[in-house]
Amino acid sequence: MDAATKKKVSIRINGVEHSHEVEPRLLLVHFLRDVIGLTGTHIGCETSICGACTIMLDNAAVKSCTVLAVQADGADLLTIEGLAQGEKLHPLQEAFWECHGLQCGYCTPGMILCAHQLLLRNPQPAEDEIRHALDGNLCRCTGYQHIVDAVQQAAKRMGQKTKK
Repeated sequence: MDAATKKKVSIRINGVEHSHEVEPRLLLVHFLRDVIGLTGTHIGCETSICGACTIMLDNAAVKSCTVLAVQADGADLLTIEGLAQGEKLHPLQEAFWECHGLQCGYCTPGMILCAHQLLLRNPQPAEDEIRHALDGNLCRCTGYQHIVDAVQQAAKRMGQKTKK
């Protein structure tokens, strides 16, 4: 594709502004991985079924395989790489580790970001609310209970931090 058909996009990713010329058909997941170099967002089914590519776009969890990079122009994105504060893991990341909410780890970034959205909207969700929030993400390894446990643990920790 020649340069005349490319479109310039400016997207804030994990607090950093990125501007690039992209083909209009480039999926956001490929923009993140191939153009920006953030490989924590995984490519799974590329049909929006598995949720491995989930990111936060303007504070909403979205499957980045269903969004074109040009559609995200001007947006604020959060990927799994941006959730931690430097070397300090986010409480969700810590809880997934401690509660064995991951095995192979392929689905983990998407699960964590969906859980992050849930906890932003509802800091103390019930188990059925957690399961509903994660139902668009598939895991082939864990059986889900450890993932639910991790979200519950993170919610407790995050609630304790805001009460202090």
